[in-house]
Amino acid sequence: MGRRERVVRELVGAHGRTYAEEAGIALKDTPQPLYRLLVLSHLLSARIRGSIALATARALHEAGLRDPRRMARATWRQRVDALGRGGYRRYDERTATQLGDAAGLVSERWGGDLRRLRREADGEVPELSRLLTEFPGIGPAGAGIFLREAQGVWPEAAPYLDAKALQGAERLDLPKDPERLTGLAGDTDPAVLAAALVRAAVDKGVAEDTLRRAA
Repeated sequence: MGRRERVVRELVGAHGRTYAEEAGIALKDTPQPLYRLLVLSHLLSARIRGSIALATARALHEAGLRDPRRMARATWRQRVDALGRGGYRRYDERTATQLGDAAGLVSERWGGDLRRLRREADGEVPELSRLLTEFPGIGPAGAGIFLREAQGVWPEAAPYLDAKALQGAERLDLPKDPERLTGLAGDTDPAVLAAALVRAAVDKGVAEDTLRRAA
């Protein structure tokens, strides 16, 4: 086994957990988990600590705001309060509005089911990304987070490594080509690989520990 294979093995072994999993989302190609992932992607794309975004995703779920119908029907104050309980206070008022508007769009355009958005894109990843950015609060970074996490259930997106994942690869002196990276990872779920690389990008200690153990 070469050095790069060892680096990937150590990284995935210690840090191979998707952000959806950490947020308590059992990701499947069904409406509610996909919607919860959309909300999580929105939260993670803001300039706020990932731990706060994850806690806030869990708080929204605990408040019952786990599907677009309930999110849209909730009052603005209910959304603000749930965001606050997760610690998402810096952006809570704007985000509460965006979540309500995005939930309305999911319901009105795609019948509450993001699988219909997937069908509209007809397997084209750039079109998937474009459609995702139509949601208020979801820009290119948020669309990238969604596809990075969803590629396990939407395999046409795989291998999908967004800019943040590729920053992690660079920090670990790994190739920045998605095909080469997934080749080094063997049969590892590409969503798991991507999440582990992101953790190396956002936490220098993760990268240093991985390199030390792979030496």
